[in-house]
Amino acid sequence: MALLSVEEALRRVLDGVEAIGPEPVAIEQARGRILGEPLQALLNQPPFNASAMDGYAVRAADIATLPATLAVIGEAPAGHPFSGSICSGEAVRIFTGAPVPEGADAIVIQENATRDGSRVVVQRGALEAEHIRGMGTDFRAGDALLAAGRRLGPREVSLAAAMGYGEVAVRRRPRVAILATGDELVAPGSRPGPGQIIASNHLGVAALAEAAGAEVEQLGIARDTRQDLGAHFAEAQDTDILVTIGGASVGEHDLVAPVLEGRGMALAFWKIAMRPGKPLMFGRLGASRVLGLPGNPVSALVCARLFLVPLIHAMLGLPADGARPIQGRLAVPLEANGPRQHYMRAVCKPWADGSVLVTPVRSQDSSLLAPLAEADCLLIRPPNAPAAAPGACVPILPLDF
Repeated sequence: MALLSVEEALRRVLDGVEAIGPEPVAIEQARGRILGEPLQALLNQPPFNASAMDGYAVRAADIATLPATLAVIGEAPAGHPFSGSICSGEAVRIFTGAPVPEGADAIVIQENATRDGSRVVVQRGALEAEHIRGMGTDFRAGDALLAAGRRLGPREVSLAAAMGYGEVAVRRRPRVAILATGDELVAPGSRPGPGQIIASNHLGVAALAEAAGAEVEQLGIARDTRQDLGAHFAEAQDTDILVTIGGASVGEHDLVAPVLEGRGMALAFWKIAMRPGKPLMFGRLGASRVLGLPGNPVSALVCARLFLVPLIHAMLGLPADGARPIQGRLAVPLEANGPRQHYMRAVCKPWADGSVLVTPVRSQDSSLLAPLAEADCLLIRPPNAPAAAPGACVPILPLDF
């Protein structure tokens, strides 16, 4: 029986996924969230004709001939508008950000004027239109400025606040529950006993999920018994994605799939034509999607990058750009590949001609985390790819997104 291709496996994982509905959050908490509804400006920006400079608000006709002497009738600091109106021969001392008084149509910058008590002498300079920021020159009430699906970074948060929003509707973060499995695992910080190793995969997978926009719940470490696995699965309430790590192969102690099927999971597939990561499992358990990652550290993290990240993005209504490879050029020769798609850990760097030069790291062993930490991309070798010479174009997938 032929193994499922990576492309078909990803299609099945993403099949039928719909964007999660919105929830309101305060604008102060919106950074990094995905906008759930389009935003239209609730007001004009600026909300009035504002001075862009420190100086004097005047009538342009009064300074058509220089020098010109005007009577200073008041002051307009930012936040404290001048309440009167400027008439012929008058000026108001004004500061950046203050409303331009009624009757004024020009700003004389203070460098071009000399104050003499209650009078000001405009000595030189040409009037410049940009000294007044007209009402609504940035945007007007009703302008559609931020579309649904936009990630709210610093610029978008600032804009939304200026548009008049103290609260915005964002996509709820997908809830991801992560369960590590295995009798050999002990918690980080513990001293491993005979035959034990420190659990670390769940932390890397959680970091990937959170970076992709999910809310993560750690379910702990389940032992290789049906009873303990079932007890841990019972804790995964209201979960959009249940991620298991280890125990998804076909050995006598690989009980994850049978226990989940006993709880009603519909298994979609449990192994695919890739390395590292052949024993990957996916299924549906009620409204939850279940992703069973291999226990090998590199396999778990590579599969999480390839399948969990796009799944989270799809639930957030984001495009699948994070799963699309880019092109690089080989720095070293590569041997022909076997029948499974190989995701080689590699390092890329800019080259003189503008291309990206790609070099595999020192070891491709799926149990070694140190070489994975050295890498910054995955060099993709399609099934049965022939040997490749230095300079050949190859697809790469950045590990960071």
